[in-house]
Amino acid sequence: MALSPRGTLSVETLDCSDSDLLDEEPWQATCEIRLPGRGPLATFSLCTCPFSRRGLHVVVPVLEPDPEHSMDVILVGSSELSAPASPRPCRDLLAYEVKVNQRHIEDMCICCGSFQVHTQHPLFEGGMCAPCKDKFLDCLFLYDDDGYQSYCSICCAGETLLICENPDCTRCYCFECVDTLVGPGTSGKVQAMSNWVCFLCLPFPRSGLLHRRRKWRGWLKAFCDRESENPLETYKTVPVWKREPVRVLSLFGDIRRELVSLGFLESGSAPGGLKHLDDVTDVVRRDVEGWGPFDLVYGSTPALGHACDHPPAWYLFQFHRVLQYARPRPGSQQPFFWMFVDNLVLSQDDQTVATRFLEADPVTIQDVCGRAVRNAVHVWSNIPAVRSRHSAPASREELTLLAQDRQRTKPPAQGPAKLVKNCFLPLREYFKYFSAELTSSL
Repeated sequence: MALSPRGTLSVETLDCSDSDLLDEEPWQATCEIRLPGRGPLATFSLCTCPFSRRGLHVVVPVLEPDPEHSMDVILVGSSELSAPASPRPCRDLLAYEVKVNQRHIEDMCICCGSFQVHTQHPLFEGGMCAPCKDKFLDCLFLYDDDGYQSYCSICCAGETLLICENPDCTRCYCFECVDTLVGPGTSGKVQAMSNWVCFLCLPFPRSGLLHRRRKWRGWLKAFCDRESENPLETYKTVPVWKREPVRVLSLFGDIRRELVSLGFLESGSAPGGLKHLDDVTDVVRRDVEGWGPFDLVYGSTPALGHACDHPPAWYLFQFHRVLQYARPRPGSQQPFFWMFVDNLVLSQDDQTVATRFLEADPVTIQDVCGRAVRNAVHVWSNIPAVRSRHSAPASREELTLLAQDRQRTKPPAQGPAKLVKNCFLPLREYFKYFSAELTSSL
């Protein structure tokens, strides 16, 4: 008998020529198998018995099982003996994590309480997760018709908002952010105040856990340049005491009335605030530089259904040419904005050319009454939040039918500026405006 190197039992044949062995009684022996450094693995009883008259004997192992060991088995998916799941992070635990668990507020999203921080909040100390970052970029520069921002300046959400009553500020804050970051019940105290000034306007930077960043305007520009997918440059917002009246060059359409209603131009001001040109055929760079500098260049195609002196694409190319003359010199930090509006007269090929020349994608702004689209325009612009606010779901076929209908009926001339009026509201972050309240819509 022999053991193989791996501790298994080998079977051998015994050739017994002695016939006396055939008459012997079977015998038994006991042996143990051990591995180096280990106890006995098993005990074997070995026996021999005659199988043929040649005396063939076979070693038959009889395995004696080891003593049974007790073992607890937890099946996959079983809750037995498993630790309770930790609660998901939420805004309610933010103050607890910072004050009790000593977690740094930059390691938590102050918008939703998530620990999955993607970047830092640009206005206040604290982190920001990826979903909240995307929402912040889309909503920060959105304004309602009353001239105030549409969403909370912290989380860019919220249903009930507190409005800053500083006449030079348009920011809002939701109840949840104020109660969570400043202190429980703060929103009620703010409501009871006769004149509340927001956390970006207060002279001191800290209110509870809410700590305004130093040089937050620079933080905001860097945040937009780094995180936004928009290739157009985002300009640094201007402090109130440095804002100047906007200087406008308006081509092919006069937007004075809209800018006066928004408070950007005084109704009785001298014509120097806005330069309006219907024909720029003979305009050269020297002319534009002599009239300027300008902060906003606006241009549009003629109203749909009305005669024009030039092909529709002419207005696009002339706008692009004059726009190059009006741009600030390279390296200038001056905020400079532009907008071109197509009143549904450009062909699809012309729109593609406009996108390439202006290096911006168009958005569609509609005048909707119920389910009917009464008017619509295509807009190319670098004014913040034009895309996120005014992207419209109208199909190309629907807009084509609208254009054909307006050409056939020839309604009274209505410039496209009325539809894009509220697109100018984000300019309040950059230029002086002369009225605390917006005038009634035109």
